[in-house]
Amino acid sequence: MKFLLLSCCAPCSCAVIEKLASEQADFVVVFYNPNIRPQAEYIKRRDENERVCRHYGINFIELEYDNERWCTLTKGLENEPERGRRCDICFEMRLKRVMEYAKLSGYEAVASVLGASRWKDLNQVNRAAQRASEQTGIPYIEIEARKNGMQDRRLNLIKELKLYNQRYCGCHPVKE
Repeated sequence: MKFLLLSCCAPCSCAVIEKLASEQADFVVVFYNPNIRPQAEYIKRRDENERVCRHYGINFIELEYDNERWCTLTKGLENEPERGRRCDICFEMRLKRVMEYAKLSGYEAVASVLGASRWKDLNQVNRAAQRASEQTGIPYIEIEARKNGMQDRRLNLIKELKLYNQRYCGCHPVKE
């Protein structure tokens, strides 16, 4: 099955990319993260994600950076906590856009690593993916990126590949 893997960043996706590449899965990594601010941070994360893909010989696609649309959709939710309503909207927006791209580009399904971080709620991601799937008709492949040694492998790869490891999701820059 030819599918897209939505990646939020290199640290969250590296172990999944490595595993899928070793299994010779038919996938392409897609970077669609309009929630990441400022744009300089977005570029850093995009470039690191692309570097991981090159390392494993995986194709990489970047969709548009439309932070203005993301801000419009999440307006009024700026003070929501991690795993709150803003995340529901953010996940669904990103997954739906990637599923629309998949449909137009001949991919059969979409998966993501949006729930790889311990700071995220995997069930919340999967619910958003289900809503996006219902709207687009593109199936969602659930990926568990924390269990069965994946979390340890991810942490090791961050060190081995000397990955830039950000300190926030994207929508709330850390104040120095």
